[in-house]
Amino acid sequence: MSERILNVTVGGVLESSMNRAAQTMEALERGESPTPYFSIGFSNVGQIFAVFTPRRWELLAALRESGPMSIAELARRLKRDYKNVHGDVERLFEWQVVEKDEKGLVSTPYSKIVVDVRLPQGHAA
Repeated sequence: MSERILNVTVGGVLESSMNRAAQTMEALERGESPTPYFSIGFSNVGQIFAVFTPRRWELLAALRESGPMSIAELARRLKRDYKNVHGDVERLFEWQVVEKDEKGLVSTPYSKIVVDVRLPQGHAA
């Protein structure tokens, strides 16, 4: 199975999405299978920090290191309250950063999360 990378972009979302869509269409027209691309776009830094808090980064790291587990086990490993971990998992699930299997175990399907922050257009210093 190939490596799954989640690309998180802040700023410049529309332009890069249009370019990627054009490249995908060109590959399909040539009869090629385009490489899957998983991404989340935010218009500003405040939005990304609302979703990817420091505690949620720790949660993702624990899932990546240990593999699928229950929310209760995740809370125990993180030494955090179950209710708070459950809320974090639900929020990340909404953004498709974590998955739940048929047994209710949570995991992250990504081997990497690449964050690209674009500064607003303007004059360079």
